Amino acid sequence: MQTFFELLPEKQNTSAALGFFDGLHIGHRKVIGEAVRGSENGLVPICFTFAQSPKSVLKNQPQEALMSVEDKKTVLSEIGIQHLYMCDFKSVVDIAPRKFVEDMLIKTLKAKKLCCGFNYTFGKNGEGNTELLAEICKENGIELQVLPPVEEKEGVVSSTLIRELIKDGNVRRANELLGSYFGFGGEVVHGQHLGRELGTPTLNQSLHEELVVPKFGVYASCVTLDDGRKFCGVTNIGVKPTVGNFAPLCETWMPDYSGEELYGKTVDVRLIDFIRGEKKFSSLNELKKAIFDNAKTAEKMFSEINNL
Repeated sequence: MQTFFELLPEKQNTSAALGFFDGLHIGHRKVIGEAVRGSENGLVPICFTFAQSPKSVLKNQPQEALMSVEDKKTVLSEIGIQHLYMCDFKSVVDIAPRKFVEDMLIKTLKAKKLCCGFNYTFGKNGEGNTELLAEICKENGIELQVLPPVEEKEGVVSSTLIRELIKDGNVRRANELLGSYFGFGGEVVHGQHLGRELGTPTLNQSLHEELVVPKFGVYASCVTLDDGRKFCGVTNIGVKPTVGNFAPLCETWMPDYSGEELYGKTVDVRLIDFIRGEKKFSSLNELKKAIFDNAKTAEKMFSEINNL
């Protein structure tokens, strides 16, 4: 898959998925899958999105993203997108809705098929909606597929809903709605080395600034090393109140790992399920016992998954 950060004229007719697609949840995947099906009619499947969240730009708020940009690229490529356009939202925010569709999507990107969600908006002040898009597409002979909402027991599946689930620690349900496991890859850095003293050496990683922060506590996780090997992990996200560290961080112990030190290497951590909330223990021995108890729970949760 090729990624572009500015609009370039397409050489062939395309089938375009439109949206920000934060997290690429199960509703998003229906939209993107419909665009990919355009290849059956000789169209190049593309995705038009933005490098930053439109809401974060318009409201000047943290992104609290569900997926890193690199993860988004990987998943879109796996789904079948061939060209990904990640434009600067500020460069298009003031373009009139009709001009956006006719000049950028139809003329420049040569879209013959457009796919979006039921609540898609576009153009200056978000004035364009699916009704206007249908009108423009009809005038220009463009096929339009507007996908209906995906509904679950919690209601319409949305990035906002999934973000709240993660903040509440319900990553198991969040993962089900995402269609993938929430987590991130990051470089292993040096910490206080307390885990080594306890017999539970941990991988220390900085939390990604752009990602939503999960509820503080202990999680079962799947750890993938840069050589592709996977291990059960016990991941603590929080401030380590027992030892007086109040800067949020991510620490992961792999009970079954006994290889070389991983400092400086990139390790991928995916959260499987919540084990317990953050707690201050009365002693390091009590903390050590809790960590080993957490490992038993994590190993059981890890053994129940088969698609990581």
